[in-house]
Amino acid sequence: MRVREMHPLCCITLETPEIGDQSPEPTLLRTGSAVVYSGSDINAGGSDVGGVAGILYKWTNYHKGWRSRWFTLRNGILSYSKNRRPDHLAGDDIRLIGKLPDSNPSRRKHGKSVGIVHLKVSSFRESRSDNRRFYIFTATKSLHLRTHSKKERAAWIEALISTRNLFQLRPLNDNLNLLQNDVSISTERLKNRLLEEGIGEGLVQDCEKIMLSEFSEIKGQLKNLCEERSNLLDTLRQLEAANIEGEASGVHDGEFQLMKQFSSLGRGKYSEYSTTESSDDIEKQELDEASDEEEANYLDANECFSEHHTSGGSVVGDNMENKTIDASAQAQVVRRTKLPDPVEKEKGVSLWAMIKDNVGKDLTRVCLPVYFNEPISSLQKCFEDLEYSYLLDRAYEHGKSGNSLLRILNVAAFAVSGYASTEGRNCKPFNPLLGETYEADFPEKGIRFFSEKVSHHPTLIACHCEGRGWKFWADSNLKSKFWGRSIQVDPVGTLTLEFDDGEIFQWSKVTTSIYNLILGKIYCDHHGTMHIRGNRQYSCKLKYKEPSIIERNPHQVHGFVEDVSGKKVTTLFGKWNESMYYINGEWASKPKDSSVLSLLWTRNNPPPNLTRYNLSSFAITLNELTPGLKEMLPPTDSRLRPDQRHLENGEYDKANAEKLRLETRQRMSRKLQENGWKPRWFQREGEDGTFRYMGGYWEAREMATWDGCPNIFGEIDQDLLNSFEGS
Repeated sequence: MRVREMHPLCCITLETPEIGDQSPEPTLLRTGSAVVYSGSDINAGGSDVGGVAGILYKWTNYHKGWRSRWFTLRNGILSYSKNRRPDHLAGDDIRLIGKLPDSNPSRRKHGKSVGIVHLKVSSFRESRSDNRRFYIFTATKSLHLRTHSKKERAAWIEALISTRNLFQLRPLNDNLNLLQNDVSISTERLKNRLLEEGIGEGLVQDCEKIMLSEFSEIKGQLKNLCEERSNLLDTLRQLEAANIEGEASGVHDGEFQLMKQFSSLGRGKYSEYSTTESSDDIEKQELDEASDEEEANYLDANECFSEHHTSGGSVVGDNMENKTIDASAQAQVVRRTKLPDPVEKEKGVSLWAMIKDNVGKDLTRVCLPVYFNEPISSLQKCFEDLEYSYLLDRAYEHGKSGNSLLRILNVAAFAVSGYASTEGRNCKPFNPLLGETYEADFPEKGIRFFSEKVSHHPTLIACHCEGRGWKFWADSNLKSKFWGRSIQVDPVGTLTLEFDDGEIFQWSKVTTSIYNLILGKIYCDHHGTMHIRGNRQYSCKLKYKEPSIIERNPHQVHGFVEDVSGKKVTTLFGKWNESMYYINGEWASKPKDSSVLSLLWTRNNPPPNLTRYNLSSFAITLNELTPGLKEMLPPTDSRLRPDQRHLENGEYDKANAEKLRLETRQRMSRKLQENGWKPRWFQREGEDGTFRYMGGYWEAREMATWDGCPNIFGEIDQDLLNSFEGS
């Protein structure tokens, strides 16, 4: 008997000879209070058992919701089809769980199976929030199932566990072990038979040599096939593990560990992503239970290169941003940790109803109600890119000590870190008014930031930031298109970073897409190639992987650092929403041994009190008016914008009214620009060059003189409005 194995990642059938190995104990992977049951290879020599069948409710999508399906579990395979009762149920050794399906003759027609799950490459677990639900996970999909009662769920779980006991782990090199023994054949019977027929001794010997030669060739071919099979299974194991180290005890490295992917539950990697199911209604995974074990397996970024000390002898470590804070920053500003509690109950508004008539148009010119905004402006969102500014401090110190490679690696990590706060951010920032500004003075980080809207058509935002030994500036524009079910945002502009020693890096941002606007859970992703060009020894190229339907490991970033000759000297791996690592040399894929990777950056933990805006702890502080700050701000600062302030306070009706009023003022901006309006704090270099900060803002702030800064959020003069409408 030969057992045919089909792996869900491919359509290749693997045939394995019957092997009667001893069955090890079934493996349970525990994470927190949840139990994940894992399957393995089938034992062909095991005894068959009867199956179970019954009705389960399967989550399909947000349009259809939960739909009943007829499930049958037998011989290690769980199949399901439309809710029709099989005619052979009564005569087989199949145990029924729950009630029989509807016996209506019109529904007795056999329906073909719409889904098959091989338990040998699957895992399952119970829901912790609903005693009727359980989940089955494979490499390509997640089944979210529900029973009629808690008792029925227990029966199904018991049946799955019993079926799992027929499965066992088998080393990948079992087939090779068979061939490594001294396999030989005897030609004695053949020789005797030929001699009996009167064939000469010389001809018999020639026949024997031919047969032995053919056998040797077949044996070599079989060995090659077994090696190819082992390589294939090893590749599939790597895909399943998704670069995650196995944590189940008692499992050898050479074993077929498709359950390795589920050990990542304890680190928050196992999330609600599913290629075939909508899971917004499903319980949230144990992301808050993520451990620090993963980070403990990596070397510090400073340990892989020779320079551990600066020229002054101080250690350059991961906490450099804490060790080099100026004395003036010791008296840190106490910043808030949550948004104000909303005054009003929020009203639901259909996004589709608002933008269905704008398919293919630029959404920056579409006026949406305040319900689709988050309580920060695009000027403040620019400053979010500086949340991990300590990476630039570290890069400056590395370059100062002569380590140019670690400098560009930290710059690359900084370029990726700017996207970390975008995960789960489904609301749109406020579009600034012409001349609107924003300042951010963070002495605890050693940075001062300033931005201004310098053009209305096209919309341009310019910013400038000064840190410890570096300057950062950019002007940016967003071109967006609505494609029915998704929005595509293409950034236009260049980001420039200059260190005090004269080294400069420049790059542009990649494309951002927002999906599932009509049905499903809205999410965003970033894709494209980012080129970080330096004016000295190194440059960097980062590829943000585009999401796909079957991708179980999204948000991937992979890139290389190249020297002036084009040689790839270092490889970077990571995720834009989690962390970045590097390794010396050129690597096409992430190595299986994660201990050889060095950590560059990891994302900060989210705040404990998340709202629907999903703002990071850093973003929550951006619109805050700390004590004494309001009196020092110019009348153009985003913190003083009334509609944005009302939205933050949960005063939605007032926010909508103010937004409509300010949009009337916004319509005057184009005429102002055509009549010679110029930015107050930035100036363009050449006709089509970058807007650069001219200076003077912080000096004016110190003297509290805001000449030339009008009250752009105030009431509109009616005579002025009539003059614009008449022109």
